[in-house]
Amino acid sequence: MAATWTITSTEYDIKGSKGDNQITTLHWQCTDEDGDHSGRVYGSIGIPEPSGTFIEYAKVTHDNCVTWCKAIMGDDQVKAYEDSVANQIV
Repeated sequence: MAATWTITSTEYDIKGSKGDNQITTLHWQCTDEDGDHSGRVYGSIGIPEPSGTFIEYAKVTHDNCVTWCKAIMGDDQVKAYEDSVANQIV
């Protein structure tokens, strides 16, 4: 199976340094299942000040948030969470 990443909620500053409703925190979960068994890890991660182009809150997609979340975590941490979920299913 493949792990699924979901952003469950966001926190934001109404008046951020780059624009209105600037996302500051992402709450996430990583899940996987195999028949009757499932695994899950969850947490939250702070979002640093945006560099480059600011995406208006109303135009931010779920995929944007997952991409940001994983980029901030780094490949090693993403793999560690996915391995943890897979180990819960065994």
